[in-house]
Amino acid sequence: MPLMPGAEPYHHRAGQIGVLLCHGFTGTPQSLRPWGEFLAAHGVSVSLPRQPGHGTTWQEMNRTRWEDWYAEVEKAFADLQGRCPDVFVAGLSLGGCLALRLAEVHGPAIAGVIAVNPSIANDVPLLKLAPLLKWFVPSVPGVANDVKKPGVSELAYTRTPVKAAASLPALWSLVQADLAKVTQPLLVFHSTEDHVVKPTSVAIIRAKVPQATIEELSDSYHVATLDNDADRIFAGSLDFIRTHASVPLQRD
Repeated sequence: MPLMPGAEPYHHRAGQIGVLLCHGFTGTPQSLRPWGEFLAAHGVSVSLPRQPGHGTTWQEMNRTRWEDWYAEVEKAFADLQGRCPDVFVAGLSLGGCLALRLAEVHGPAIAGVIAVNPSIANDVPLLKLAPLLKWFVPSVPGVANDVKKPGVSELAYTRTPVKAAASLPALWSLVQADLAKVTQPLLVFHSTEDHVVKPTSVAIIRAKVPQATIEELSDSYHVATLDNDADRIFAGSLDFIRTHASVPLQRD
């Protein structure tokens, strides 16, 4: 299946500190590519995989489930772990959820977590109906491209594949149930105006992960990594990595 131009994964081999970036539901690596390139320019080894079913067609994505997306980021984590003494995991939206799941599963093998507008709660009425809708409707209007900055677009599907979406509640329940296992440093960037993910997810994280640092973004919508606050996210994540890495960050 041909890829959408710009949906390619991104990888950069650099120093001993690695970061795994996880893109969001129906999105592509394009939404995190500037973040990855910024970190790479500062000496970080970056892995930004394309999750199965993404970046091609929503019909193909309808043949995938959360287990497929998690398996891909798990594979990328194992690769980074084999090369870097310190590995951080980060993500946008559903990617933030996948990053948290990795932290729950791998514990101290992960040095820290960075989540941008993470989605871990079933708080969208349409998604609550997805397990039923999937038998009758193949897709519904998409949720992509929630960007405040003029002239910027997220490369993502304009339709939401319902069968794929119907698998999300199981992942959210799993991540919520195990949040106490997230003992690593956690940095969360939260847009105060987000038209995709409601504040419920960040509220749950704030309540269940006491060491989490929550930074509010006042000038971005959901896809904040492409929005007006992107530079703040990039610089803040680099500082977070420098603070919590066990080895010095050496610029290329």
